[in-house]
Amino acid sequence: MPGMVLFGRRWAIASDDLVFPGFFELFLRVLWWIGILTLYVMHRGKLDCAGGVLLSSYLIVLIVLLAVVICTVLAIVCVSMKGTICNPGPRKSMSKLLYLRLALFLPEMVWASLGAAWVADGVTCDRTVVNGIIATVIVSWIIIAATVFTIIIVFDPLGGEMAPYTSAGPDHLDSHESSQLLNGLKTAATSVWETRIKLLCCCVGKDDHTRIAFSSTAELFSTYFSDTDLVPSDIAVGLALLHQQQDNISSSQEPQEVISHSPGHPQEAELDAELENCRHYMQFAAAAYGWPLYIYRNPFTGLCKIGGDCCRSRTTEYELVGGNQLNCHFGSILHTTGLQYRDFIHISFHDKVYELPFLVALDHRKESVVVAVRGTMSLQDILTDLSAESESLHLDTDLQDCLAHKGISQASRYVYRQLVDDGILSQAFSIAPEYRLVVVGHSLGAGVAALLAIMLRSSYPQVRAYTFSPPRGLLSKSLHEYSKGFIVSLVLGKDVIPRLSVTSLKDLKKRILRVIAQCNKPKYKILLQGCWYELFGGSPDNFPTELDGDDQGHLTQPLLGEQSLLTHWSPAYSFSSDSPLDSPTKYPPLYPPGRIIHLEEEGASGRFGCCSAAQYRARWAHEAEFSRILIGPKMLTDHMPDILMRALDSVVANRAACLSCPGQGISNVDVA
Repeated sequence: MPGMVLFGRRWAIASDDLVFPGFFELFLRVLWWIGILTLYVMHRGKLDCAGGVLLSSYLIVLIVLLAVVICTVLAIVCVSMKGTICNPGPRKSMSKLLYLRLALFLPEMVWASLGAAWVADGVTCDRTVVNGIIATVIVSWIIIAATVFTIIIVFDPLGGEMAPYTSAGPDHLDSHESSQLLNGLKTAATSVWETRIKLLCCCVGKDDHTRIAFSSTAELFSTYFSDTDLVPSDIAVGLALLHQQQDNISSSQEPQEVISHSPGHPQEAELDAELENCRHYMQFAAAAYGWPLYIYRNPFTGLCKIGGDCCRSRTTEYELVGGNQLNCHFGSILHTTGLQYRDFIHISFHDKVYELPFLVALDHRKESVVVAVRGTMSLQDILTDLSAESESLHLDTDLQDCLAHKGISQASRYVYRQLVDDGILSQAFSIAPEYRLVVVGHSLGAGVAALLAIMLRSSYPQVRAYTFSPPRGLLSKSLHEYSKGFIVSLVLGKDVIPRLSVTSLKDLKKRILRVIAQCNKPKYKILLQGCWYELFGGSPDNFPTELDGDDQGHLTQPLLGEQSLLTHWSPAYSFSSDSPLDSPTKYPPLYPPGRIIHLEEEGASGRFGCCSAAQYRARWAHEAEFSRILIGPKMLTDHMPDILMRALDSVVANRAACLSCPGQGISNVDVA
């Protein structure tokens, strides 16, 4: 950090990123050099054949060339280990070493080509020598190809536009020129991100919704990253340091007093009832994922159970529409929910941007019409997730500022039109008019379920929604408060999605900047210690949790780029409110839906929850507890629906068992 400037452009790699690649190349080069030297010393007497002089010269020059390359790579590694992340001064000679290293590729390519030509001419020398030459030529071209691939990976399309500024600095520009240059770079960044997203999602389609999603996602990424000179390894270092900082603070705090009510207490009775409802309706949210999740949850028996359904056609009196492999999906849905095929009103696996699969079923056990919406399972769903602007919801209420996540709002409107305009709900309630409406979903499906319940509440006042691991950036404050009367959300452990919003991402970026700014260790040491800590645990490093007053000013200095335009005028460093991410109209603060039940982990467990039991306790939580992203190995695994289902089953079973032990209160829960 900052990104290196070579050949007049900025690259997405820092001068302290070359330690591990350098060591790897050094290892290969030394082995290669020893092998070639051994081959030459042991077989030089056998080079008196036709063409032997050329091969002898080839090996000698190659030995010398490899020695020069080894010395150069060793120097690059040594220089890359110097300084700290925010102090690249000791590494100022890195660019000259890299120019030298790249220049050495020219004789390497020439020599590899000559070796290939000589071998192709059919040299009649000792076969061992010839095989050694062939291996040398192959290794040479592999390394050259790997280098070209690496150059492509670290190429920054915006590097050329930043280079003139980088060399001159910001002081020669007046405010008008700087504003023009900043806007130009942001426009270029948006275009670059849109091109990248289109390449990654080339198979998604080209309809209007997809084009809008491409633009929204590109603008989000360009806005988030345009005011930093972060390279990928800086983000990895920041996350590793934040995790240790977070654990260090947690271990130093006094344990929170847990208020435990007796099982007969009204608050505990309500929690028990809602947990039981969550466990029941989570089956429907999981069923909406279809056969992929079922096979994942049942890797040994799942295929055998639903394999017959994939090949067998079912006809029902109800309409089953959309999607490929519907029968495979239908078989997994039947096994997951335990319902009969005649209990389903509508199943759709139609999947496009802003258009999600969902199912409608009659749940006779709970006397409810259940609408279950699938979570993220495709590139189209990811684009829906990333359309993170806010848009207004037009509701039949007196609420003010009814804003919601744009992509999820669009998906909710699609499902609403299917349910209401196409008469699906009318059909369901014509069969079971006394049933109540329940909307459920997990992840993205949870967000859609929450908005769908809000939209349907005027027509179905008794509607309830159970949202599992919903995204935080979903509802405006007024809608969040309104939804508490009929929506219950369930969050497991450190799950990142219920803590994820544009606001929390901006906060995460500021925390990364702070923790990097106050770190005085070289990057390679932080990465090594971070990998060890993530895999095996241990004691987190001690370092300040906030910058001192004198250090706060340095956030506007060379934190993530000593001469970077986007750093000197970065809102993220100056903590001003000029950032587009702070826009009150486009990215206002958004909140999770409904009341929140948190399955909170207690005690120590395996790093990834697979080596030892995790203990959880269920409690009502406030949304403010999920305003900050927590870093840890389980931040992703806690979001998986199968892990959530296991934890929920165990919590409910344990609390039910405690009803017969009133003197013990509510105890911890072991989750395998």
